[in-house]
Amino acid sequence: MLSYLIVFLVSMVPVIELRGAIPLGLYAYDLHIVAVTLISIFGNILPVPFLVLFGGKVLKYFAGFEKFGKPFRKILEIGEKKVAKMNKNAQRALFWGLFTFVAVPLPGTGAWTGALVAITLGLDLKKSIPPIALGVVGAGAIIVTLFYFAPEAFKMMVG
Repeated sequence: MLSYLIVFLVSMVPVIELRGAIPLGLYAYDLHIVAVTLISIFGNILPVPFLVLFGGKVLKYFAGFEKFGKPFRKILEIGEKKVAKMNKNAQRALFWGLFTFVAVPLPGTGAWTGALVAITLGLDLKKSIPPIALGVVGAGAIIVTLFYFAPEAFKMMVG
């Protein structure tokens, strides 16, 4: 039971997320694939609503500091510029862009970064949760395929 809790908690950690939790559960703890996948997906999605709801406030708060607020101000500035340029076609494509960004299991992508993108683009929960959640499910499917169904192919990719 403790190993499932560890997998759940690891899936909530930024950068690691389910990309690290699924292989941990499968190889380090030898847990059941379905349980590991579902626990990792749930754990990875769980912080997203809180990030979207409060992340903008946190960014604005830290942007107000003179000495170390510059990176936070830059993030907000980029988001404001992108929102100003968006037209209706871009807004429709945003769902699929955010989904794809979260679903591709590469460094720097995932639910946490997807939530940051949603915050900087000014998306609310209703517009940000579905593509991020579906992206997490997609990333989970890719990771399970790589680590469970095609481990030899993964080993060849890594070297």
